[in-house]
Amino acid sequence: MKPRPWFQYLILVGIVGLLAYLVYFKPKQSEIQSLRAERIQIEEQVSRLQTQKRQMDKIQADLVQLNKAMAELEPLIPRKKETGEILRNVQQLAYDSQLDVVHFQSDREVAKEYYTELPIPIEIVGSYHNLGAFFERMGKFPRIFNIEDFVIRALPGQTSETTISASFTAKTYFFLDISQIKRPEKPKPVKEAKDEKF
Repeated sequence: MKPRPWFQYLILVGIVGLLAYLVYFKPKQSEIQSLRAERIQIEEQVSRLQTQKRQMDKIQADLVQLNKAMAELEPLIPRKKETGEILRNVQQLAYDSQLDVVHFQSDREVAKEYYTELPIPIEIVGSYHNLGAFFERMGKFPRIFNIEDFVIRALPGQTSETTISASFTAKTYFFLDISQIKRPEKPKPVKEAKDEKF
């Protein structure tokens, strides 16, 4: 038997290699490309989720800060309406300042966007010094009061303890509950006018 030439062995190795590539390596390569594409998608999804988690963490941190700020503001502008207690406190401040309350009652509440305003018209009689002490006590009171429409008059028949009368409106505020806050209405879509032919 005659030995085969070397190039036939080379051709045979080439054919076996080609068959191995077509049968085994080509399908595996396609599978590898598919896995790479899937891996890229998963990495992009993970990246998006990490970004969203960072945003959620920031929102949660902001929410903690807002709740802390709200807790600090609660004594100044409470959520609940304590009208009777407020009136008693203001009356007590006037009494402690040795002023006589002539007129004192809460007015109608005025609803604002995030809070309610409670005006309290007050008329008092006393001395100028005691009126100053009253306003000083109101300034230190642990709740916000704004004084408006302030008018002061000298009394015609003065005594050592009553020389003036003063009238003003003390306004205080309440936060609205989230359920009470009005959401802006979505604008209705405007229908386009059809061109009419004449």
